[in-house]
Amino acid sequence: MYKTAMLGCGGRARAHADAYRFVKGGKLAAICDMNEELLNKFGDDFSISSRYTDLDEMLEKEKPDVLHIVTAPVLRGSNERIRYPLMKQASDHGVPAAIVEKPIAVESEDWKQIAGLAEETNTKFVVNTQLNFHPQNLELKQDVAEGKIGEIKFIDASARSTPVDQGPHVLQLVSSYIDNSRPVRVLGQISGGAHLDSAQPSPQYAAARVQYENGLHVSVAFGTAIAPSASDDQTVFFHKRVFVIGTDGFVHWRFSSWERSTREGGYEGGPLNYGEQDVEAQGNLTNAVFEWLDDESKVHPTHLKQSLAEFNLLLGIYYSGITNEVIELPFDPPDGLMDSLRERL
Repeated sequence: MYKTAMLGCGGRARAHADAYRFVKGGKLAAICDMNEELLNKFGDDFSISSRYTDLDEMLEKEKPDVLHIVTAPVLRGSNERIRYPLMKQASDHGVPAAIVEKPIAVESEDWKQIAGLAEETNTKFVVNTQLNFHPQNLELKQDVAEGKIGEIKFIDASARSTPVDQGPHVLQLVSSYIDNSRPVRVLGQISGGAHLDSAQPSPQYAAARVQYENGLHVSVAFGTAIAPSASDDQTVFFHKRVFVIGTDGFVHWRFSSWERSTREGGYEGGPLNYGEQDVEAQGNLTNAVFEWLDDESKVHPTHLKQSLAEFNLLLGIYYSGITNEVIELPFDPPDGLMDSLRERL
C-alpha cells in the first residue's frame, strides 16, 4: 500500500483527494498548506490527521511514496514561479514519484529549469493532464489502437480557454492517440495580449499546424474567438475536444459528449457526465503512477519528459507567431519570450 501526501489544499486538491475512491494500492496520509484554515478544513473533510504548513517537515517526517503537488504555477500574492523549486524540493528529498498540476511551466525560463531537472532527478514526475484517463477516452483510444478507424490521417483538437491554461490538456490528448509521438515542426499564429500579465501569462488566442515524427499533421486551436464549442455550457474551460480522422472512420471526444464512426459499427455517439468521468480519470492517473513504481517498463503516459516536449511545442507556437517562421522542434526557447509577446501583441 503506497503512502501518498498532498501539497496544496485548494479546490483542485479536493478533486485529487476525492478520486481516492477509485485508487487502488495507495492511501492519502498527509497534507500540507501554508493556509491553516484551508489545511484544517481539508483535513477534517477527508479525515486526514497528519497536517503540515511546511513542505520540508512533511517530507522528512512522512516520507511519502507519492507527492501530489497541487499548487498554482506562481506563489499566491506574487509573481514568483514556484513549479521548479517545489519539484526540486521533492527530488532533493528523494520522493519516489510526484504528480504535478498542469501547466508544467508558464514561460521559457521555468521550462528550461524543469527540463534540466528532468535530466538529473530520480523522482518519477508526471503531469496531471488527466483527460488521457477518462473512461470514454480510453475506450475511443482502444478503438483507434485496434485499427477500427483505419490509418490515422489527421487530428483536429482545440479548447476555448487560453493556450497555457488548456493547451497542455489538448496537446497531451493528441499525443495519447499517436503513442506519444513527438512534434518535429510547427507553424503558429497568436493574437491578443489580455492575459500576458496574469498568473499564467499567455496569448489570448493561438492556432497552429503541427507535424509529428510519425509524419502525421495536426491542427490545434485555442481561445473563444477561433475554437469550436464542445459543450452547451458557456464556461470557457468546458470546451476541450479531440477529433481523430482515419481511413475507415473517426472518433471524436468532447467535454460532454462523444461520437465515433467505424465500418463495423457505423455511427454511434452520446452524452458524457464530465464530473463523473473526471473523478474516475484522476483515480486512474494516480493508479498508473503506482504501476510505474511497481514496474519500470510501465512508464506513465504523462511522464515529465513527454509533458515537457508538449510544452516546448506550445512555446514553439508562440515563437512562430512572433517570428512568422516554421519552428523546428524541439527548440531552445529564448529567454524573455513573454516580453517579446508583450511587444508583439
